[in-house]
Amino acid sequence: MTVELAVIADDITGACDVAAGVSGAGLDAEVRIGVPGAAPPSDAACVIVALKSRTAPVTSAVDESVAAARVLRGWGARRIYQKYCSTFDSTDAGNIGPVADALLAELAPGAVSIGTPATPAARRTMHRGHLFVGDRLLSESSLAQHPLTPMRDPDIVRVLGRQTSFLVASVPIERVHQGPAAIRAQVEALRARGVRHVLLDAIDDADLDAAAAALLDVDPGTVLPGGAAGLAVALARRLGSDAASPVRHAPDGLPLILSGSASERTRAQVAAHDGPVFVLDVDALAADADGPIAEAVDFVASASAVPLVSATADPARIRRTQERWGAVRAASLVEGALARIAAQAVEHHGIRRILVAGGETSGAIAAELGVATLRVRRVIAPGVAWTTATDAGGRALDLCFKSGNFGHEQLFVDAWEES
Repeated sequence: MTVELAVIADDITGACDVAAGVSGAGLDAEVRIGVPGAAPPSDAACVIVALKSRTAPVTSAVDESVAAARVLRGWGARRIYQKYCSTFDSTDAGNIGPVADALLAELAPGAVSIGTPATPAARRTMHRGHLFVGDRLLSESSLAQHPLTPMRDPDIVRVLGRQTSFLVASVPIERVHQGPAAIRAQVEALRARGVRHVLLDAIDDADLDAAAAALLDVDPGTVLPGGAAGLAVALARRLGSDAASPVRHAPDGLPLILSGSASERTRAQVAAHDGPVFVLDVDALAADADGPIAEAVDFVASASAVPLVSATADPARIRRTQERWGAVRAASLVEGALARIAAQAVEHHGIRRILVAGGETSGAIAAELGVATLRVRRVIAPGVAWTTATDAGGRALDLCFKSGNFGHEQLFVDAWEES
């Protein structure tokens, strides 16, 4: 089967977000974790490569993204899509701009990137080049206090402009509302002025559908579509079919929730969880990680209901932890501990269904389990899906890798209900 849409995602939860959306739009999706080294899929029209590049050093993010693009193009993928977060999580040094620049260099001379972080289904919209989370500017949302990539400037044209030496411009909502032909004309006018990165206003799915139609009517070698899951799903709506997705069932085994996200939404989900909770303490992990990890694994083994192992904390506590241990080390301690807990729970205690909150945490757990491929099994919320996988020991697993900001407050409670 031809790979109609090949997506390079900067973290695993972003990859799963796209996989959930495009599957719902009729395009069977497969997630490959890390730069693919195996043969192309035989039955997936959409392949999403999940990198761990959102907060990686710029050179690493660029090198891995280019390597993934070359593999995907070698498979004959018709379109490459650069996936980044719907809140444009990045610093002034990158990594969205440098990766886009490098991927453009893989295309025809003069190619342009065209995209938007807007994903109305997740209440992310863009107007006058400014990104909104719900009814608040990005800079007034909880993302302004993100521990690794605080987003304090809502002008995404300006943010991207600080990450690239190329010109950046936007297509305003009035032009988007005029339809695909008007969007293409505006892009060509901007290209003639030397603009290489074009961002699109979008406030609803109809705007994304217009953008998708515009993108699909040009030579795919001359454009790099990109953005959050919203535009990728709009492309899938035009590329997908009405055929029912294959039915996949959850493997037998015990459930577990692991939470490393510090987001406001995940904090609410942790608070709403009605089962037993084990709280990981970063100070204890820094002193001797083996002890708290062993305690957490024993807790999981003895739980009579769905257990939650959580390092999620409020912003004030996170700031104190980062001041004591440094942001990078504190995050590494949490991710490493949760990954080891997951692996031991699977190996020794029959855990087969794991819901993980947090992009960096999800990447660490996938790596520890030795998971290479995910296939969407069931979508449980916008951008959130159960996926089937096989670990390094050949065990069938049911994995839900969730962005910290996604899912309703009761997700940890009702994610286990099979329809």
